[in-house]
This record gives sequence, C-alpha cells and structure tokens, in this order.
Amino acid sequence: MLAKVISGATIGLDSKIVEVEVDLSFGFPTFEIIGLPDKAIKESKERIKLAIKNSGFKFPSDKKLVINLAPADLKKEGPIYDLPIALGILLASQQIPLNLFPKNFLFLGELSLNGELKHSKGVLPLAILAKEKLEGIFLPQANLKEASLVEGLKIFPLFSLKDFFSYLSGRIPFQPIIGQGVKIEEENFEVDMAYIKGQEQVKRALEIAAAGNHNVLMSGPPGAGKTILAKTLPSILPKLTKEEVLEVSKIYSVAGLLSEEKPFITTRPFRSPHHTISDIALIGGGQSPKPGEISLAHCGVLFLDELPEFSRHVLETLRQPLEDGVITISRAKGSLTFPSKFIFIASKNPCPCGYYNDPKRPCTCTASQIIKYNKKISGPLLDRIDLHLEVPRLDPQELFKEKIAESSKEIRKRVEKAREIQRKRFKNLKISTNSEMRPKEIKKFCQISEEGENLLKEAIDKFSLSVRAYHRILKVARTIADLAGEEKIAPSHLAEAIQYRVKINEWEGL
Repeated sequence: MLAKVISGATIGLDSKIVEVEVDLSFGFPTFEIIGLPDKAIKESKERIKLAIKNSGFKFPSDKKLVINLAPADLKKEGPIYDLPIALGILLASQQIPLNLFPKNFLFLGELSLNGELKHSKGVLPLAILAKEKLEGIFLPQANLKEASLVEGLKIFPLFSLKDFFSYLSGRIPFQPIIGQGVKIEEENFEVDMAYIKGQEQVKRALEIAAAGNHNVLMSGPPGAGKTILAKTLPSILPKLTKEEVLEVSKIYSVAGLLSEEKPFITTRPFRSPHHTISDIALIGGGQSPKPGEISLAHCGVLFLDELPEFSRHVLETLRQPLEDGVITISRAKGSLTFPSKFIFIASKNPCPCGYYNDPKRPCTCTASQIIKYNKKISGPLLDRIDLHLEVPRLDPQELFKEKIAESSKEIRKRVEKAREIQRKRFKNLKISTNSEMRPKEIKKFCQISEEGENLLKEAIDKFSLSVRAYHRILKVARTIADLAGEEKIAPSHLAEAIQYRVKINEWEGL
C-alpha cells in the first residue's frame, strides 16, 4: 500500500514542501530511504523502528518498505523526518485509518527510542511555509513557542507518537493552538551609558552610528574603554520591530541556536567572535551552507575586538556584506543568500604594545612593528568604515566624579526620533536608514550649500579621500542633521562628519 505524509525542507532561510511517500509491499524484507537523504536521515531507520514498537504499534519487518522523499533532487537534512516517516509507515500498514488522517498539514519532529518527540531546529521557516501553503502543522511540544511566532498558524503540539493517536481517537480534542505572533518583551542590558565615565565624544559618535546604522572603528590604548563602549551600543538602538524579530529568529532557528528556553530573539543581536575565527564561520558556508556570524548579527551589532589580530583573509570577506547588506554563498550545487545588515564595530590598539603616543607610558615597539601592525587592515576595508574614533586614556579625575552620565534610555529616544525621520524619508524605497543610501538617494536627500561644498572639497584634497569616503561623509552628515531635527545639511554637520573620517596616520611617517 502507498501512503503520503507532508513535511518540508529548509534551503537557506526558505522552505519547500517535501512529500514523504511510503510504499509497503510483499517481497524480500528491506527498509530503504531514497530521495537525497543525509546521514542523519539514513541513520533514522533503527530509531523509527524502536519508536513505533515502543509506542505500542507493529513495525512491518516482514515486508518490503521503501521511503521516498520527494522531490528527489532536493537535499534533505536532519532528523525532522522521523515523525512523518513513522506516520507514513503506520498509514501504509493500515494501523492508522486513512479517512481520519489530516492530509493538508505539515509534520516534523525527531523521535526518541521510546516514541517521544524532541526539540528540532529550523522549525520557524517550516512554520511559515505551513501558514502560507497548508492548513497547519504538527510538531514537538518543545517547538510550540517558536512556531507561535507565526500569527494565525494552526499548531498541534505533540509530546510523543502516541499523542497523534489521541487526537485521532478524540481523547485529545482536535483543537489547534493558534499562533499569537510576535510579543516584544522588556529589554534588560548589562551595560548602560550612564555608568561609563567620560568619553563623551565617543558616546556622541556611537549615538550617530546607532541613528544612521553607520560602521565604527575605535583606536586607543588598553583599558581606555573600547570594549565596554561597544557593548553599550545595543542599549541605544531602537527596539526590534515585529518583522525584524521574525527575520532574526528565522536565522537563529536555521542555525540551531533557538531552544525551548529561548524560542525567539527579541533584542538586537550582539556578536563578538574571537580573532581566531575562520572565514566560513564569519560569513557562513559549509557543505550545506548555514548562516555565519555576520548573518547572526543581522539587525544588530558585529563587534571585532583587536581588529588587526584577525586574519587579513577573514577581514577581506567583510567587504561585500558591508556594502550590500547581504552575503551570497556559492557552491557547485547552487548559491544561497543570507541577510547581513548590521552595524560593524571594531576596536584596535595603535601599536602591538598598545602605547604608541601615550602620554603616560612609553611605547616599546619599533617603527617597522607599528607599520606592519597597522597595515594588517586594508585600505578598502577602512574606507567602508564611516566613523574613525580615537579613544584616549581616561583622566583619573573622571573616575571619581559622582555625577551619573546620560542614560542609554535618554539617548535611545533621540536615536528613535532620527530613525523615524529616516523611515518617513525612505517610505517608498527599499531602504530604511541613511547608511543604505545609494548615489541616487544621496544626490536627492544630501544636498549641501556652497559653503558646505567648499568645506568638503578642501577635506577631499587634504586627506585624499575616495569617492566612497565622500559618499559616506554625506550619509553621516545627513544622520547628524536628523539628530538635530534639521531638514538641510549645514556646514557644521559636514564638519563633524569629516572629523570622523580617517586622517593621515602618524605611523605612516615613521
């Protein structure tokens, strides 16, 4: 007898329907799974056999059993096909009445040996697929909260294989749980701007970065506060919208980073990988491409501490995502695109020992060491960073001031106000922040006066700025004007934006 059960496969961040076809016939007893299954699916045979037996049913070990995962040219991965395969076998062996089986529902879940269903990864994209193309979804109870992000989705959570029969027999009412959609929770941040002493100029620059989604590079001696300043950035960024929560949670679901305790992401991500990270771990990839750190930082912050310590090859992979906001991973079997729209924050010391030009401690590095250290970061990558900041050693007197600085909550209000101005400005475009503007939008929204034009010409000539740097100065100036509530970009806004651009490095004259 032939039976069919609907499941799904995730490709990148999208999902497609997979039909689990089960054929049970007379012949030499075999159990074959075909249709490009991976090793986890091939190993599921014994797991499914024991789950069926330990749930009180009979496994048809005396028959020829063939499982086909269609379409056959689509790679299938993971143990989520355990439940649909088991149900297909019970349907084909007539242990489930065919007329009672819910046909237009998606089934997924990993089975344990006793028939219980375990938490599965990558459920959110499949739940979205079920909402768009089917009537609902049957999944493990542990994935209920994750699937509930999809508003209006009919969800039937299962603790075990036996639970499904309780639905069919009426022992459990066949009433679905309806997905309630995204609920934004109260945010709690470890670090607040109010408790960071001094560094007012750096705080101002981070406010600009948050308002316009601009990239930042901080340079200064050890202990100046670069890392803690970077960690405060999420606290002044606007809250995630419902659409962003769904988008970010989908990435984390595919990466297998959601759990029953943490079923979705409601705060802006802050990713801080170690400098030993590989290029694949940073940008994503692998035999079956998965999102990397830059995609996990989507809608949030990617912080690279001690930037020159990272492999130059790894850093160069950041060029395209910093420019485009997406990363395309190409393999022989095809290509996948992951979103990677984040604020890039990096920090560095001025030299290997960290004390070049420090007024308190002498530098122990040679001129060649300083040049070699700074040359690890390429010019094209530096050119893609909007705000270049010097983070000086903190004055000891600042440490003993009892006055609490401006809180992150107060700064966030100004940032949100500036973001709202940008949302209205770009409402008919496919962008939402100033940093995303292309030359066409820059020409339209970043018009400057003759005085401002002369100031910019002088800066370009003095600092030998590239065309990209010219555009980025205008974007930053536009953000500064938005924070001030000004419709036009004034020369003062341009002057502040120019001071954040990379200047002639002192070490180049060594």
